[in-house]
Amino acid sequence: MLKKGEKEKAVKQAKLHDKDTGSADVQIVLLTEEIKSLLGHLKKHPKDNHSRRGLLKMVIKRKKLLKYLEKENKKRYSAVIKKIGLKDKSKIQSTK
Repeated sequence: MLKKGEKEKAVKQAKLHDKDTGSADVQIVLLTEEIKSLLGHLKKHPKDNHSRRGLLKMVIKRKKLLKYLEKENKKRYSAVIKKIGLKDKSKIQSTK
């Protein structure tokens, strides 16, 4: 769970307007921060399978939100990908 200050910082980074707290952009950034936090926990506690399951649920939710954002608005999708530091799958060429 993110602390209040960390959460506010993440929301400030991704918000689209002053009162934005629930757009796909904000949700993706918050999920990414939660995932990073949980990864640190799992490095210390590798047998914590309940937390690992929660981590997988968060990754799946973030993936769905990214897919939605990519379909709706490519510019916002690219901006969010850059903010969170993921690879842009649309720019990766397949080697098939």
